[in-house]
Amino acid sequence: MKTLVTFIALVPKMAQDDYVGFTFFVGCMAMIAASAFFFLSMNNFDRKWKTSILVSGLITFIAAVHYWYMRDYWVSNAESPTFFRYVDWILTVPLMCVEFYLILRVAGAKKSLMWRLIIASLIMLVTGYLGEAVYRENAQIWGLASGIAYFYIVYEIWLGSAKKLAVKAGGAVLSAHKTLSWFVLVGWAIYPLGYMAGTPGWYDFLNGSLSMDVIYNIGDAINKIGFGLVIYSLAVNASEKSTAS
Repeated sequence: MKTLVTFIALVPKMAQDDYVGFTFFVGCMAMIAASAFFFLSMNNFDRKWKTSILVSGLITFIAAVHYWYMRDYWVSNAESPTFFRYVDWILTVPLMCVEFYLILRVAGAKKSLMWRLIIASLIMLVTGYLGEAVYRENAQIWGLASGIAYFYIVYEIWLGSAKKLAVKAGGAVLSAHKTLSWFVLVGWAIYPLGYMAGTPGWYDFLNGSLSMDVIYNIGDAINKIGFGLVIYSLAVNASEKSTAS
């Protein structure tokens, strides 16, 4: 107990009107709660679904750890923790792509699909980081490169082999795939807004009234937790059908 009190005392205090820091804190707590939910529910499912639920928990747990650190970094330095945010994304976004492969295995999905999605996501993130943190004067060019990789993922899951496999599987798998695809198309579209808010030449006329970190934090909470809940719902439906039969 004494150790916990000492640890809490070391946490930098956040100003009451720091709404950016507040979203980091809420994001961290939401990710912790989601991780506990996913990890504790794993034993309710058979082996086929445990891996998917485990990956969902890992995504939110990795994000929770980074959000705890990013909140402290923001409060202590009053600047965006861009590097650590991209470290979080480099670890979690490919795992979100893995989720597509895991749910489509029932329809014969091959690992080549998983690797194509992972590689595209890494290209999207690396080029995004270069434009946001390294070559800011050419942010539009790097943003375009990142966008091309993003739209490749969108194409693959909406029109490409991933969609064909989902149609082949049908039922709950097709429904879950469609929902996850909407997360990528609409939910992931939040991130370009954050990118443009944090790099010069896009929304300069707003004089900084758009907060890159708030946009990113909202996007992370919606997408990472939402992804996991879709997978959880699919696992529940599959387990109920298995029990009924």
